[in-house]
Amino acid sequence: MNRLLKHVSMIFVSMFLMTSMLSHAASLPDFTELVEEASPAVVNISTEQTVTTKTANQGGQQLGPNSEELNEFFKHFFGQQPFGQQAPPQQGQRSSLGSGFIVSHDGYVLTNNHVIDGADVIHVRLSDRREYVAKLVGTDPRTDLALLKIEADDLPIVKMGDSDKLKPGQWVLAIGSPFGFDYTVTAGIVSATGRNLPSDNYVPFIQTDVAINPGNSGGPLFNLDGEVVGINSQIYTRSGGFMGVSFAIPSKVAMSVVEQLKSDGKVSRAWLGVLIQDVNNELAESFGLDRSNGALISRVLPDSPAEKSGLKSGDIILEFNGQSIAHSGELPYIVGQMKAGEKVEAKVYRDGKEQTISVTLDARPNDPNVIAQSQQDQNRLGMIVGEVPADMAKQFEIDGGVVIEQVLGGTAARNGLQPGDVITMLNGKRIDSVATFTEIAKNVPNGRSVPMRVIRQGYPMFIPFKIIE
Repeated sequence: MNRLLKHVSMIFVSMFLMTSMLSHAASLPDFTELVEEASPAVVNISTEQTVTTKTANQGGQQLGPNSEELNEFFKHFFGQQPFGQQAPPQQGQRSSLGSGFIVSHDGYVLTNNHVIDGADVIHVRLSDRREYVAKLVGTDPRTDLALLKIEADDLPIVKMGDSDKLKPGQWVLAIGSPFGFDYTVTAGIVSATGRNLPSDNYVPFIQTDVAINPGNSGGPLFNLDGEVVGINSQIYTRSGGFMGVSFAIPSKVAMSVVEQLKSDGKVSRAWLGVLIQDVNNELAESFGLDRSNGALISRVLPDSPAEKSGLKSGDIILEFNGQSIAHSGELPYIVGQMKAGEKVEAKVYRDGKEQTISVTLDARPNDPNVIAQSQQDQNRLGMIVGEVPADMAKQFEIDGGVVIEQVLGGTAARNGLQPGDVITMLNGKRIDSVATFTEIAKNVPNGRSVPMRVIRQGYPMFIPFKIIE
């Protein structure tokens, strides 16, 4: 009897495990139909670029009295350039591989800008092995997108989806050509949305754990409905290969760029003209905010829409054009989606109160180094500074000066400066504003210590400040 009960129990356990495994398998998505339908609109992209290289001078040193004979010997028998002489420039071909997808029946193809950047010839190969030489319609380096055109009709196209509906945990799938292996399919989940990377202020990236490797760039990221919700663009890696963290450009951003590239061949964006930073818990407390959110203006650029509208350093932008700002990285994207000349309202927190300011946006300056140049003098000192908040000035009885909002490393870090320090004097000159500080910073000499007066948590002190570049 006991043997029979044991046998029956084993049967029930086996049935339970089998049922559990079948149930688990049934809960996993089957991508086969999606891949069959979507693959024809995915393309392989290869490029050719002529590059000029210089041949090394084989050491660059003479070998003594008989070096001329030795050089002739090496040149005659081994084809090497004589020692100590520079070889003439050599021309060669450089190629790159990537992916893309067709967005219109008449041959518009979307890919990453870095896939085709600098290319002399761009080849687009379809899944049926047809190959075309593509024309470059336009690029947008800020979002790393490029639009190509091939001369063909009745082409298969992808279905575009709404990236705003993506949520962490949803299944997504990529099709591309990693390492040149065409039409490789990988799948994973959305790890996060709205990721801001330091070098890409205009893209709220989709983070996934989909396996993405060199060659996947520019390829589509699909949801389970077979719709493109992103363009695979970047990976985080310490090895050069996939490490579980991949980034895709949202389809909403991409299609906005496509429309402008189609019509104008370039992308125009509105410009606000501020330097911003996140509001952490300490800053929120110091400003009197009940929670850490918004974009803190560390500097208003001269003659910018922000300056003309009355925005000030120390203002915290809580809403812009009706959209809440949780993190500072959200503001550039919102502004970048708007057009020059648009009038919007910004809800800001200033001097302990919320107020609304009307801002008329302007076209982004043609010179791409405008903002970088405006930061150059502060970054030379290894820090970003702003006006001293009124509550801080009152608490520590500070008259004038600028507060260090961010230590970028380098000189400021080596001199022991910290965020929250207030600089009231530099190189013997009194500082009463960010503009004064910037002007004085231009003339601080390299390699020689100058006096800097700093107030740290209410205690004033002088430090020897030296710039070492």
